[in-house]
Formats: sequence, structure tokens, C-alpha cells
Amino acid sequence: MKIGNVEIPSGLILGPMAGVTDFAFRKICREFGLEMSYTEMVSSKGIYYKDKKTMSLLRIGKDEHPVGVQIFGSDPFFMSEAVKRVQDTVEYEILDINMGCPTPKIVNNGDGSALLKDIDKARKILEAVKSASHKPVSVKIRIGWTDSDGIIDFVKMLEDSGADAIAVHGRTREQMYTGKADWDTIKNIKSEVNIPVIGNGDIYTLDDAIRRTDESGVDGIMIARGTRGNPWLIRDIISYLKTGMKPDKPNANEVRDVIMRHLLYAIENKGEHRAIVELRKHVGWYIKGYKNAAQIRNKINKSSDIEEFKNYINELLDN
Repeated sequence: MKIGNVEIPSGLILGPMAGVTDFAFRKICREFGLEMSYTEMVSSKGIYYKDKKTMSLLRIGKDEHPVGVQIFGSDPFFMSEAVKRVQDTVEYEILDINMGCPTPKIVNNGDGSALLKDIDKARKILEAVKSASHKPVSVKIRIGWTDSDGIIDFVKMLEDSGADAIAVHGRTREQMYTGKADWDTIKNIKSEVNIPVIGNGDIYTLDDAIRRTDESGVDGIMIARGTRGNPWLIRDIISYLKTGMKPDKPNANEVRDVIMRHLLYAIENKGEHRAIVELRKHVGWYIKGYKNAAQIRNKINKSSDIEEFKNYINELLDN
């Protein structure tokens, strides 16, 4: 798959997840063969006003290329100015516009998936970003607000306004993350536009990835929640595409080693205390299904330093 001039041989992309796909997590995913990822979504106004927390989300590793920066907002001025400032200070290959985030604090400001209700504003935003950007521009959307009526007109507008690719999550905003992703609508979108379409939603296994790609005919797939605690999903998909083989599941030693690397990368980026606190949720995902997972999770939630953390993770080997 190609987005503008950016090649993504596998067509596999890690989607942005707020509070999850930070520098450390993306670095772990690259170790499993990932070719393309996006930053967590970043506020265009935060970039414009040089908010310290906002700017910290834009840290990109030297080995993390190609990579995309995802921004959100509903004001064409701030969106275009954010692009100008980011491309002068950050090395990245693709600029992504978030028109899909369903969370109340985002949509209540008219951002994210709220733009699905205002095709004219969405057009103005995309045109402003395209005029400012020196890099390819992709757009992340959902299939609609309450239903998929009008989504074909919306994606055709995106194509006509210069989008280089569209990533489609197969749920409406009303669904949030409930129910099942509608891959039939994603298939319909793919048939109506000539730019790359990336399908997203309910890809938790290699079989999911194979089936959804075959059924929909999308150019690529975006995985997100399926990678939480399971970067091996990336390895499985890449391995299958290259060799046709399905790798074995990781053992406890492998899981422990990845958790500890993840922690060290997080410490490098955020310091020991904050890294340990933020990794608690990741540990819960990593060890889900282990017979002693609840006990380890409870201990991890009380750990205060790296040695304590390491001792508790070693208990995975007692399984």
C-alpha cells in the first residue's frame, strides 16, 4: 500500500489510541515488525499555543519511520497553523486528521467524529490542512454519527478535497466501542473511492485480519485495541504475509521480557515513577488469562520502584 509517496509494504498500521500508543508502546510494536504507526492524537490548539504536555506527545524515535502525526480540531485556522509548526519541528511522513474520535470531551467541542455531521466544515478543515502540509494527508473517520447514511458522500468529499488515504472504523459514533464493526460499509466505501482505504475495527487475531481484508478488499488494515498487551498480533500478521506461517503463542518468559522492555522504554521517556504508574494498565492487558493475573495485577498496582515491579513480573514464571 502507498499513501502519497510513503510505502507500507504490509498495509498494516497501528492506529492511535489516547493514553496507549505513546513512544514506549510504539517502540515495542516496531520490534515486532510494525512498519507504520501514528502518534496519539494531538490537539491543534495545544500545538499552536505550545502546550508542554501536548508537545510531549510528538516525540518520535529515530528508528520509528515511516510514522504519522495525528491532529484534531474543528477550526481550519488552528489546524493549518498546527501543521506548519509540526512540520518545521518534527520528522514524520504522514499527517492525519482525526474525524473519528467518539469521546464526549472531544465531540462536545465539535472535534473528532462531530465533524461527520458537518460536511462543509470537514471540507474546509481538510482543504486548510492540505494547503499547509508538505506531507501526504490521511483522514481517520467512523462510518457515521448514528448510522451510515451519507457516509459515501462524505468520503467522496474527502477524496475530492485532496485526502491521500482514508482510515475507516466500522462503527458509528453512537456505538462508541460497543456492538460489532460494520465491515460491509467499509467494503462499500472502498468501492466508491480511488484512494487507499484502511479498514479498522474488531481485529484481534490473525484470522480476523485475513478474513476482513479478503472480504472487504481494503488496501490496508489498522489495528488498535487488539494490540493492547498483545504486540504479538503484529508479528503474526507480518509473518503470515511474508511466509504464510502462523507463529506459536508467546510463553511466560517472552511476555515477561516484553513487559520489562516496555517499562524501560517508558522510563526513558517519562521517568521511573510516572512510567510505573502508566504501565499498570498495560500489565493488566499483557497478563490477561494467566491463572495468577489478578494477584500480580494487584501487586503491580502498589509497586513503587523498578525492582519491586520486576519481582512481581517474575511471578509469571510460576504459572
